[in-house]
Amino acid sequence: MSKSGEVQWKSENLGKRRWVFIVFLGILTLHGLAILVFTRGFLLTRTELSQFSHCSDIQQSPCFSPPQDDQMVNHSRVCWTKPAVDRIVIIILDALRYDFVAPSTFFEEKKPWMDRLQVLHKLASQPGSFAKIFKAIADPPTTSLQRLKGLTTGGLPTFIDVGNSFGAPAIVEDNLIYQMAKNGKRVVMMGDDTWVQLFPQHFNISHPFPSFNVKDLDTVDNGCIEHLFPYLYKEDWDVLIAHFLGVDHAGHIFGVDSPEMIEKLDQYNGLLEKVVDVLESQSGPGGLHENTLLLVMGDHGQTINGDHGGGAPEEVETSLFAMSLQKHPSSLPSETDSLSCRLDMEKRKICTSSIEQLDFAATVSALLGIPYPFGCIGRVNPELYALAAGSWNLDIFNPESGINLSTLERWMQNYVNVLCVNTWQVKRYIDVYSASSVIGFSDKDMSHVSNLYAEAHDIWLYTKEAVLKCKSESESCSTLLPQLKKQVEAYSNFLSSIAALARSKWTEFNLKMMGAGLCILVLSLFVHIFTIKKLDKLCSCYLPRSGNFVVSFEAIFAYAAVLIRAFSFLSNSFILEEGKTASFLLATAGMLQLRHAIVKKKMLLEGLLFVLVVPLLRFGIELGQSKQAVNSLFLKSFASWTVSIDNGTNLWIYVADILPFLALVFLAYILYKSIRHCCCRGIFKYVVVGTIFTSSLIAMSWALDGNIFSPSAVIVDIKAYWIPRIIYVIGLLQLLLLAISQLCGKEKTSGWEEDTIVKATAMLSAWSSTIIILSGKQGPLVALAAVIQGWCIIRLMTLERGKNDCYESSTSYSSPVAKWSLLAVCLFFCTGHWCAFDGLRYAAAFVGFDEFSLVRQAALLTIDTFGFSHILPVMGLPLIVAACRRPEVQAEKRKQLFFLQLCQVYLMYGLIMAISMTLTIICVTIQRRHLMVWGLFAPKFVFDAVGLLLTDFFICFASLYYFK
Repeated sequence: MSKSGEVQWKSENLGKRRWVFIVFLGILTLHGLAILVFTRGFLLTRTELSQFSHCSDIQQSPCFSPPQDDQMVNHSRVCWTKPAVDRIVIIILDALRYDFVAPSTFFEEKKPWMDRLQVLHKLASQPGSFAKIFKAIADPPTTSLQRLKGLTTGGLPTFIDVGNSFGAPAIVEDNLIYQMAKNGKRVVMMGDDTWVQLFPQHFNISHPFPSFNVKDLDTVDNGCIEHLFPYLYKEDWDVLIAHFLGVDHAGHIFGVDSPEMIEKLDQYNGLLEKVVDVLESQSGPGGLHENTLLLVMGDHGQTINGDHGGGAPEEVETSLFAMSLQKHPSSLPSETDSLSCRLDMEKRKICTSSIEQLDFAATVSALLGIPYPFGCIGRVNPELYALAAGSWNLDIFNPESGINLSTLERWMQNYVNVLCVNTWQVKRYIDVYSASSVIGFSDKDMSHVSNLYAEAHDIWLYTKEAVLKCKSESESCSTLLPQLKKQVEAYSNFLSSIAALARSKWTEFNLKMMGAGLCILVLSLFVHIFTIKKLDKLCSCYLPRSGNFVVSFEAIFAYAAVLIRAFSFLSNSFILEEGKTASFLLATAGMLQLRHAIVKKKMLLEGLLFVLVVPLLRFGIELGQSKQAVNSLFLKSFASWTVSIDNGTNLWIYVADILPFLALVFLAYILYKSIRHCCCRGIFKYVVVGTIFTSSLIAMSWALDGNIFSPSAVIVDIKAYWIPRIIYVIGLLQLLLLAISQLCGKEKTSGWEEDTIVKATAMLSAWSSTIIILSGKQGPLVALAAVIQGWCIIRLMTLERGKNDCYESSTSYSSPVAKWSLLAVCLFFCTGHWCAFDGLRYAAAFVGFDEFSLVRQAALLTIDTFGFSHILPVMGLPLIVAACRRPEVQAEKRKQLFFLQLCQVYLMYGLIMAISMTLTIICVTIQRRHLMVWGLFAPKFVFDAVGLLLTDFFICFASLYYFK
């Protein structure tokens, strides 16, 4: 070729590569914009702050500091407020609906499950009783873990809490349990093991029981009963938490309207009756429970079918029963009540109130006299606070002798000061949050908050002056009560505004933004289809005409398989079994190919091998799913419940150890053969040789795990640190060499198919060592299965038209590309991953390192999670096109046709991923109030979104590497 011709050739190729990259980059931008917009409407987030409240912080507030009393019970120090109770017994009945507790007369129709907790009705209806039934309103999501987090932090947990607790079940932000433990409160827990996962270091004594088996109605409840009553006679605790699960499990399995549910409620009625008898028997002067508060509550409600997780009224409405055992000299001030009173079935008058679960942490903190959690945005509830504190004979203002204040005025003085501390803490949190969080509040919102607080503070200055003046005068201060009521209203207005603002930012779905994101994603589908059809027309210019075009049965099945898998996401059951669904579709495609091979009597070995490897992938998927149960705290504590290989059966142990080595050797042999039989020269040859060398390093690392070598410090360092780091460095050097070859390599005017095979082999080998060492000993087995299946797909795709025929349109590639995508899905699940944050293998992020670095660990975790399922399939996709021969096409046109079809294949693969993402978005939109939205649908959305963006990114990367 002449000098001018070579320059023109390079110019044409540069322009071609540029427009291909622009097309793929545009699709990536569309997908990124769609996911960003949808996420802003669906996965509303907040930032967890690392600050904690301290007793000394009260000096910074404008409120009255509580007096220090040397005779405080249990020798606890006075902190932000003076304690109103000495002990609290918290009995949590999981999924306790409001109509389980409230009398049936409060509802239009009586149901079989109503009026079962008669002991609560009796206590709440006694004249002068300090017991009351509350309707407790929870904030969605109404899953147990998120509700417990909300109850203890006083905040609004969202699906993604950005901060230190990412990826960890334990609550690391300030919370009620932490404040109890820090300020000398001895906490005892029994029941649901979720508490131990959330607060692993905070309980003096804990008795956790497994919570994962919803078919078990009695194990947790019987365990709680076994430990509860002995502790009621002991003095070594201040707060007792007993979490029962029977009602929740009965609802999930049998539903609310079932004999099992009625039986559980009757059991709880007898249990609570005994608890109250024990407490009252020791509530006399000087008794163990003289000043104890009993709380019987639910963490959320449930639907008639026993579901919960969303925001339906049945799910967010639960119950709270409170009873003070302190003998108050007078009844509650009626001004504090927001009551709904009716007669129950026994003609007893029962009055109920309403309380937000958001207020629980602040109210309990005030009752115990400990600091409110730093992130608490709830209000100290006046009804519950007055019930426990009674007539306020423990007066923080200590008015001088002779002052004749009414009970209400004295209560209001104390409550106003408690609200002052409450409001000051919430304002402090909002200021710090907005200053430190990238997901803060707008300037308009902050201005409104500041104005409300300034208004309440101005009123407080007058109120404080009026209180001090009242203390110095020997009169009843008749003008003080209106000022106190005005102050309560100002503080309540500020706190309710903060709660409404937080809910609008953190817990409500923005359907307009979700719809906009969906529309953008649908638009990207049309862009894919339009571009593919446009390339079809361009390809037709290079191909000889061969009559009418007919869509093959395999192409129709490919379309059907993609749609079947995508639409299966509308069911939570199919999402749970996504890996099995993909393996079933892949096996079905393999059976069709095997049948075709038998009919044509060609490629029987490839067809049979393809079908036989699918069960091995299915076995890996089954093992991956079995790992989900191992994450249970119960199974970690009771290892005998897990299924393991008998130590006496050494054969299986040897087989499990030797198979990865054999797979690794076979992979290295395949690479060696590729060097011998392909035109693999120069840089590409060195890249493949580097991978063979790193394979030997991986084998050495595993050998050092055995008993052959003594576990010296040097051996440990080599195995744990040096070998992985050497592999990472070699992998980076391999990618760098491939980039250099792309920039500096000479153009070829023929043999592009073979050149592409060599480049794909080098690129796959450059990534494989890093992915394998991160995956552990399963890595070579999965990689070998992927190589075999990929080879079978490439070989069998020519079965339809003949070994040397070229495909005429994009539909000809639909079947191999669809099987390629199904194989990628199977690889994701058979490597032990699943679409949940506990499905991430966090240990892989620290292979070769002990210290934490966000970028490095995030990169390693991403490669481990998506290496087999996204990176390798995308970079190996050109092998499908390179395997197709085009002898009937003129030599000068073959290169253009080759790259047009390669572009089509990448567009088709991206289209399949985008279709799956579209159905995932439709699914989470429809199911946004479903029981499993935060536990299943939302994680599925996150994983699919990351997977789509990674696929688009590597397609852009491939366009720069292959399109030359």
